[in-house]
Amino acid sequence: MGPLEGVKVLDLTSMVSGPMAAMMLADQGAEVIKIEPTHGEQLRHMAAPHNGVNPAFYSCNRGKKSLAIDLKSEEGKEILLKLVKEADVFMQNFRPGAIERMGFGEDVLREVNEKLINVSISGFGTKGPYSSSRVYDPVIQALSGATDIQADRETGRPQMFRVIVADKVTALTAAQAVSSALYQRERSNIGQHIELSMLESVLAFFWPEGMAGLVYKEKEMDVRKLQGTQDLIYKAKDGYITAGAVSDAEWQGMCNALERQDLIEDERFATSAARVTNSGERKDLTGKEISKWNSEEILARFQEQGVPCAPLLSRMELMSHEQILANESILVSDVDGFGEVRQARPAARFNETPSEISRPAPRLGEHGNEILTELGYSNEFQQNLFKEGKLFKDES
Repeated sequence: MGPLEGVKVLDLTSMVSGPMAAMMLADQGAEVIKIEPTHGEQLRHMAAPHNGVNPAFYSCNRGKKSLAIDLKSEEGKEILLKLVKEADVFMQNFRPGAIERMGFGEDVLREVNEKLINVSISGFGTKGPYSSSRVYDPVIQALSGATDIQADRETGRPQMFRVIVADKVTALTAAQAVSSALYQRERSNIGQHIELSMLESVLAFFWPEGMAGLVYKEKEMDVRKLQGTQDLIYKAKDGYITAGAVSDAEWQGMCNALERQDLIEDERFATSAARVTNSGERKDLTGKEISKWNSEEILARFQEQGVPCAPLLSRMELMSHEQILANESILVSDVDGFGEVRQARPAARFNETPSEISRPAPRLGEHGNEILTELGYSNEFQQNLFKEGKLFKDES
């Protein structure tokens, strides 16, 4: 009984930005019906499948039901509009104008269900030279300044995040927006259309510190210089760690742990502002001192002195780290057809209406019969659609 119990979501999205947002709503109790073309959406066909589902698709679509139907057919259009009539949320991430050409624009949906929360996710927004262009995560990273943020500190060569940060930030933004719209609907009884783009989602995400030098136009500063406190990776004798000191107390603790009390009153590092201004020197000095210690020993000393720190874990190592284990942050369960499955626990923990991973990601068309039967369509009607290639049902 999650906080969104009773909310019905129609998910027409593909790849990551939309599917991950809808997955979060499913984790929080919503009934999410993933509506796909009869050949399945693109993410299904990427990477190595297991039980017909690849791991990326699984993690973006857990907790959903699947209906695979041809929305170009008259029967498909009729079925979707019947679902819209009883839905709370409608989500799509086609390029601007595509959903209108399909016959399911805002005006059509609003006529069928005036209380609907209609969510349109785009790459670049509805205006501008890129608005109708195809988009993937690297394109957004290029346009949003991400590659400048990640640029090599020595050579200045732009670099990208090695994760699809733009897609996932957009997913988080969309899920939060849906929750706000549902809350407003409870107060006003009014549905609305939410438009958001990957580009604007990422710009908003980066702005607080990634773009800090651009905030005050009259006092514009070198944005890269203000980011000098990042890249806090240090090599100890036996491995890599991170450690940082922002406050005066943390800096004193770091100096004490490193047995370099002489640096506490050094004018280059005596205040937070000075430590930012002289971040390059500070990191060089800190790195030289840390290199004299074994990682376990210096991390223990930092912890004792109240200095934020941690070992740099590989993706395999994190699964057995005591902090991850203590909070059961990675859920492991036996799932029919998949064996042992690992998933990150839904991050928001509700004490009265807990989130949960209710079911695995669906096989293509796995719930077609269930969904259409609930809408009142006979088995004969469904079989005819199947034979005509307008419906795909996986009933294995």
